[in-house]
Amino acid sequence: MTSQTTLDKAGQGDGPSAGPSEATPGKGLRGHPWFTLFTVAVGVMMVALDGTIVAIANPAIASDLGATLADVQWITNAYFLALAVSLITAGKLGDRFGHRQTFLIGVVGFAAASGAIGLSDSITLVIVFRVLQGLFGALLMPAALGLLRATFPAEKLNMAIGIWGMVIGASTAGGPILGGVLVEHVNWQSVFFINVPVGVLAVALGVWILLDHRAENAPRSFDIPGIALLSGAMFCLVWALIKAPEWGWGDGRTWAFIAASVVGFAVFAFWETKVREPLIPLALFRSVPLSAGVVLMVLMAIAFMGGLFFVTFYLQNVHGLSPVDAGLHLLPLTGMMIVGSPLAGVMITKVGPRIPLAGGMACTALAMYGISTLEKSTGSLAMSVWFALLGLGLAPVMVGATEVIVGNAPLELSGVAGGLQQSAMQVGGSLGTAVLGAVMASKVDGDLPGNWEKAGLPPLTPEQAGQASEAVQVGVPPVPKGTPEAIAAKITDVAHDTFISGMSLASLVAAGVAAVAVLVALLTKRGENAEAGAGVGHI
Repeated sequence: MTSQTTLDKAGQGDGPSAGPSEATPGKGLRGHPWFTLFTVAVGVMMVALDGTIVAIANPAIASDLGATLADVQWITNAYFLALAVSLITAGKLGDRFGHRQTFLIGVVGFAAASGAIGLSDSITLVIVFRVLQGLFGALLMPAALGLLRATFPAEKLNMAIGIWGMVIGASTAGGPILGGVLVEHVNWQSVFFINVPVGVLAVALGVWILLDHRAENAPRSFDIPGIALLSGAMFCLVWALIKAPEWGWGDGRTWAFIAASVVGFAVFAFWETKVREPLIPLALFRSVPLSAGVVLMVLMAIAFMGGLFFVTFYLQNVHGLSPVDAGLHLLPLTGMMIVGSPLAGVMITKVGPRIPLAGGMACTALAMYGISTLEKSTGSLAMSVWFALLGLGLAPVMVGATEVIVGNAPLELSGVAGGLQQSAMQVGGSLGTAVLGAVMASKVDGDLPGNWEKAGLPPLTPEQAGQASEAVQVGVPPVPKGTPEAIAAKITDVAHDTFISGMSLASLVAAGVAAVAVLVALLTKRGENAEAGAGVGHI
């Protein structure tokens, strides 16, 4: 089956939605939708994997390069900060110059930066190249969505996005497992070197298979002030979320950056109404389904990434599992996302996104409630049930919200829409970690002194209490060296009980966020412009 849409040329007034400018079907494998999907999935897999695989390598990097805890945190923060700040601008670059070229540049840059990290002999170089990884990853992700949108006809798009979401979910959840194996049996450098052959494969496939699709009324200029304003506002917001756990939510610096981000977004919105070719035409948000899709993506990421953040500490520090074993315990979640994403694509194609999205967020809310009931003695089977339910709930949301955002945007803005989708997920993840981290910290600070006293443990000085609270917030018992075994056992019990009470409250908050997202999901509907991308190629 082939499908094609022809557009009015730019400047000829209001016409039909934009379609591909390529007028002839692809020959052989070039432009074939399913091979296009496989190609972009290989590239996207690198970016998703790097979001979590590095966490396992951080201790080895710190030991080898003599890095401090703050340095190690920046290995992760620098990557996510660069990614979040530049995603929408990168999407605009794809709309302007073509998603094929943007994707290929992103893959080459990401793989090269990865190899450079593996060759680095200082923590400063690692952090610098992590920033470059984030910037090139931002080029790659929206371009992948833009290629899918332009290549697949509407009736196949949801299945394609389902498989795309499956790759992201599996890569994200599988990162700790692969990272654990590589660090344990090779070295920390291999965590980054592995991206080089994957990148070479993605580039080779891209040159061979990908077909350049450009809307005839694609943007022809750049909104430089808009890029600067949006980037500055995003930086202030994400920076505030990253630093809030260290500074505290009551600190003036935290609120100064949040205020700066609000002002930046307001000035950006005003500027976008004045410029001839805005970075993000605000008319996009007149689409209630698109706006609901963006909000839904943020809420989903808050519940999922924020909640899962503490689950990893629970598995490793409370149950004493190795990183690899902890990753294996999360396989039910990964497995359900792998199985559920393509099935969700089929379901959304048949009945539309509203019911699957609302049902998915309801399952997510129930799963987070179940996670709030976990105890020290909870067995693997009970944990697996809640993790599997979480994966089952997330699958239709990853697929459906992406289709709602990208499908409700004109084809000439598919890159910007892809950037919006990814930005919403990054901001939501940062917000979830920061807010639920604050909930955990507050609960631990409130409960730890009483639990410590009830256990009959020696009183702590204010400095010791602060250090103990920080350790307990990640499930680590604050046992000083040389502590008698009986006292150490009591401290461990108090630490784990207090941590679990904090994780329970944080999970309940995540469940509440997911419940609100059920209502937002009811505002979504199938993409109005999806037919515009009924691409060139063979199905």
